[in-house]
Amino acid sequence: MSGKLRIVGELMNNSYGRARKAFTRRDPKGYQTLAELQTRLGADYLTLNLDGTQHIQVRRQEMLAFLPDVIPAIQEATCTPIAFDNPSVEYHKAALSHYDRSKSGAPILNSLAASREHLDEMIELVKHYDTLAVVMASETFVPGGTAQCLNPQDSYRTAKHFVELLATRAGRRNDQIIIDPGLAPVGADTYGLVNMGLDAMRLISADPDLQGVHLIVGLSNFAWGTPKGAREELEKAYLTLGMEAGLDFALANPEKNPAPLPKDHPMAARLRQALELGRPREGESNEIPGFRQTEAIMEICREAEALNSVDF
Repeated sequence: MSGKLRIVGELMNNSYGRARKAFTRRDPKGYQTLAELQTRLGADYLTLNLDGTQHIQVRRQEMLAFLPDVIPAIQEATCTPIAFDNPSVEYHKAALSHYDRSKSGAPILNSLAASREHLDEMIELVKHYDTLAVVMASETFVPGGTAQCLNPQDSYRTAKHFVELLATRAGRRNDQIIIDPGLAPVGADTYGLVNMGLDAMRLISADPDLQGVHLIVGLSNFAWGTPKGAREELEKAYLTLGMEAGLDFALANPEKNPAPLPKDHPMAARLRQALELGRPREGESNEIPGFRQTEAIMEICREAEALNSVDF
């Protein structure tokens, strides 16, 4: 298993009600409260994502106008470094220009991806502001454009391509690069995407040229849509398996105490077994093992719900 798991606190994101309220009011103090909370809970980095969600529409100009106020406010409240999360190069230009690294150290630019419209400019920002960089390895370059990665080898090759790109064009060391292979909701994963991500991490971790590269996932994606009584243990069980494959960063809610379960914990063992059922056997199409895995996950969730309802 990998060593320390670094947590990138995700509460300053409009997916969360407290962040939406603070953004709607353009309230830097609301963000200070969320920053202080996550720092107390041990977060190593704090994501700042002002983008719209299904709950709120946000125009780019609204984000850009608020960054000069909210970033200094966050840095007054805590010295924990910020991870700036947005697909827009304009967002990162504004955010990084108002970030004081003398207070908090190197920030994270999240994220570089094959499909980014201004990828070259984003790489220049990584170099100019001397940031860490998150790379999305769930999509790859193809002749004439980009495409979703269809297997672990695609993700591995994408990771290798970006590591070389960032080394040559932005002067990044391996330990300044964070690879995100993607993490699908396990309750709806009928295409083996969770296994694909884990296998990609294993390939990346085994490559001597990629030693020191970090691996991250958005942990809250994993148990999305599963019963509340099962979610936290499922997430922690995934961390157990992920850290065995080399995972050492997680974008997560620090309030849920995200940490791996012991290797022999029943939930970790059940999840490991369910994911193995999701691997195709000889002669099978992808759909058959996918539904087999989904049925196993549903059974885990039913048992967890039943267990949690005993005392109520």
